This record gives sequence, C-alpha cells and structure tokens, in this order.
Amino acid sequence: MTATVPARVAVDKKTQKQLARGEKFGAAKRTKKRLTSRGATIAALVIAVLWTTPTFGLFISSIRPPEEILRNGWWTIFQNPGFTLNNYVEVLAAGNSTLNLAGAFINSIAITLPATIFPLVLASLAAYAFAWIKFPGRNWMFIGVFALQIVPLQMALVPLLSLFSRGLSIGDVELFASLNASNAYSQVWIAHTIFALPLAIFLLHNFVSQIPSELIEAARVDGAGHGQIFFRIVLPLTMPAIASFAIFQFLWVWNDLLVALVFADGRVAPMTKLLAEITGSRGQDWNLLTAGAFISILVPLIVFFALQRYFVRGLLAGSTKG
Repeated sequence: MTATVPARVAVDKKTQKQLARGEKFGAAKRTKKRLTSRGATIAALVIAVLWTTPTFGLFISSIRPPEEILRNGWWTIFQNPGFTLNNYVEVLAAGNSTLNLAGAFINSIAITLPATIFPLVLASLAAYAFAWIKFPGRNWMFIGVFALQIVPLQMALVPLLSLFSRGLSIGDVELFASLNASNAYSQVWIAHTIFALPLAIFLLHNFVSQIPSELIEAARVDGAGHGQIFFRIVLPLTMPAIASFAIFQFLWVWNDLLVALVFADGRVAPMTKLLAEITGSRGQDWNLLTAGAFISILVPLIVFFALQRYFVRGLLAGSTKG
C-alpha cells in the first residue's frame, strides 16, 4: 500500500498573501480564546485583587484622622469609623517656600501632556517614513534609532543639561540657543521627548509596517500623497498602538523623578519632586503621605480607564504581528 503524498499546487503571490492573512486571523482568534479562557479570567481576578487591596488601603488611610491611623490599621475601618478630608487640604498646602503640592499638581499636568503628545507626533511620522518611504540609508538610520534604546538615560543627563545651559555653537555659528529660563517647561519637555522617541519609533514602526501594501498602493493610484495616506489611512489604523504607547508615556512622565530633579526646578517642579521633599520633612505624618500618594495616582488611573479599550486592542494587535 503506497502512501499518498499531497500535491503542491502552485499559487500566485496574491493567493499567498490571502492565505497568510487567513493564518494571521486564525492566530488572532486563538490568542483571543486563550485570553478569555477560564484560567486567564481567574488569573486576572487574582491580579486585580492583589493590586486593588493596597490601593484601597491607601485611600482609606488618606481619609482617616491621624490618631486613628496610628492607633489601628485601615482594615478596622468598620469597627473604628472615622473620616476626614483635612488630610487632603493640608497636604495640598504643604511644600516649600516657592511651591505647594497644589501648584506641583498643575505643573505635573503641564509637563506630562506635552511630553506625551510631542514624542507621539514625531514618532508616528518617523514610523511612517521608515515603513513606507524609500530613501537612501533608511535601514541604517532605523538600526541607529533602535540602538539608541540601549543607551542609559543617566548618560544623557549631563550632556543635555550642558546643552540647555550653554547652547551649541560651532565656531561663530550658533546651532542651538541656551535655555536660561529656569522657570520654563521647555527643558523637561525636550528631555522627555528625546528619551521617549527611540522606543516610540520602534514600536509604532512595527504596527505601521504591517498595514497591507494594497491599501497604500490603492491610495497612491488614486493620487493621494504622503500626507493624505498618513492622515486618512495610517493614522486611524494605528490608533490602538498610539493609545497604548500614550498610556505608557503618560505614566512614565507622570511618575518620573530623575528628570524632574535635573531639569524641573523652582516653580516648575512636578508632584514627584514635592512628594519626595514632603517625605523627607514630614515622613512621620502618615495621613499626609497617604493623601499625597493617592492624589498622585488618581490622574494615571483616570487616563488608564479612559483609554483601556484602545490599550487592550493595541495589545491584541501586537500579539499577532509577524
């Protein structure tokens, strides 16, 4: 009895692409089924409980009187009830001689929003250029951008600080003017944008390069230029990836302390810097520390839940690339 060998049917490139899309669709269905299985649901619930419990305890401690915090734990709130908002009033007024925590909260918003938008705009344009615009040295430039991710952030702090304070000149030609205004946000905006660009370009390039070439070619045949292709085709399709990175970038900038210590001083200091000072000067006042900590995590929570739908879509899309 002879074994049956399946015949290999020759197919054209268009059919091969259709078959490849079918395999990717099947991979996406398998990934979705895996993520919605009973084990994944139980694991998600366990992680949610482990994450929510200390957050809930932080909130309860932030609205309890100081004497109740020192006398018993937050889990005894029902046996020893007691609530107050004076902790928030007092911590928002705490700070140093030039700035209080309420002002630092406004500074954090003023720093984080532009420092999130700037790298996303530049990275999305660069990702499109690397993916769909052919120019000399494109691959080598992309390798250089990718290699910048391994450069430690700490190595660039002193050169950037020197650049901002002295500027950059070659002979008598000034290439970059110094930023001497100590109360301006420009220094910390530029620093966060520079540090975020390599990873943002790399991640968004992976999504932009996976857009079917037929869409781009059809748009070019219809007479669309690079601007129309980017804004009408590429940008809407990559919105889940952009929203996912926006969440990460927002959290990184909002929770950053190192860059704030170097570039944000005086009246432009963010919350992280003021909270560090309050921890050092009033570390024994647990009621103030818990209230300040809960204020600092409130905005990231709102941002995450507001963009959660795009974040999940971006993760599912990224899990089936390649």
